[in-house]
Amino acid sequence: MKVLITGATGLVGKAVVKVLHTKGITVHYLTTNASKATVKTNTKGFYWNPKTGEIDENCLLGVDAIIHLAGATIAKRWTTHYKEEIVESRVLSSNLLFQTLKNHPNQVKQIVSASAIGIYPSSTSNLYTEEFTDFKDIFLSNVVVKWEESVNQFSRLNINVCKLRIGLVLSTKGGALPSMIKPVRFGLGAVFGSGKQWQSWIHIKDLAQLFVFSIENNWTGTYNAVAPNPVTHREFMFALAREMKKPLFFPNIPKFIMNLILGEMHALLFDSQKVSSLKAEKSGFEFHFTQIESAFSNLLKQKK
Repeated sequence: MKVLITGATGLVGKAVVKVLHTKGITVHYLTTNASKATVKTNTKGFYWNPKTGEIDENCLLGVDAIIHLAGATIAKRWTTHYKEEIVESRVLSSNLLFQTLKNHPNQVKQIVSASAIGIYPSSTSNLYTEEFTDFKDIFLSNVVVKWEESVNQFSRLNINVCKLRIGLVLSTKGGALPSMIKPVRFGLGAVFGSGKQWQSWIHIKDLAQLFVFSIENNWTGTYNAVAPNPVTHREFMFALAREMKKPLFFPNIPKFIMNLILGEMHALLFDSQKVSSLKAEKSGFEFHFTQIESAFSNLLKQKK
């Protein structure tokens, strides 16, 4: 099998490539940096530029499936200009892949795309499954809706489409966790808001395995990529502090303060999404890290 990956040099992409190589699967990857389009054992890079519509169509040679991870980070202040970049980086890259597949002979049978649980409205009471469709007209939800719509078009080419709605990715190599660890290490950790907001998380290793599993088992449709046991933000922070053997006695940080500091992006800290992993589990995927305590223990032990 040969797999083409976009976003291969990102946090999730690197973990996915590692799993693919472990299974002896050859990887093609797309990069916007021509100097990084190199050839290594079982790995070959190809240049593309979604903004200009450039792509080396040789990236499709022998490829059976695509893992689509490309997209600008949302962990950056949401100015009007950057909001446009967040959307365009996802939609333009999908559109370029679609046109390339449409106009060049290929044997691609499946595309598995990253998506996000940010599509679900903030709620402290709902348990969200993939069947939920009552999305709200807010920025994060609109981003994900447009993102998924841009991926759905691949089905018109008789390619199976799978979307993984990713929760809070836990890794000490990137994402949100290092920023959470730092203040706790110095005894400055605190809970945001009431702490009652739900955080649906997933260990980076489980997420990488889930992407590969979805290809190996030819999944179609939408799946939540979250661990089986979401926790409240308060539970999350206290579990982290316990693992680090640090106190957590600072007063809760009010929403208005983070709004002043981060602007609209403060929603990432205060939105609440309790998301179900049951569909992935019923489809045969076994999570290795099901409890937040075991995830923290593994990650922080690695860091030491």
